[in-house]
Amino acid sequence: MNITKTLDAKGLACPMPIVRTKKAIDTIQSGEILEVLTTDKGSLNDIKAWSAAGGHTVLEQKEEAGVLYFYIQKA
Repeated sequence: MNITKTLDAKGLACPMPIVRTKKAIDTIQSGEILEVLTTDKGSLNDIKAWSAAGGHTVLEQKEEAGVLYFYIQKA
């Protein structure tokens, strides 16, 4: 996977991971991939719902050592 940009939103509480994700995705081109790292468990549902609403695709999500990783392809 070719990651275009990484957003470190670890330690931020809702709604900040989504706010920062929106700002970050606005800086990349259609088809590029944004990696989002967060520790907010609410992001599991929030990022999926936000991505779907915006037409973006969550290619993969995983959790390692309490950190959630999301790979979002911009619409």
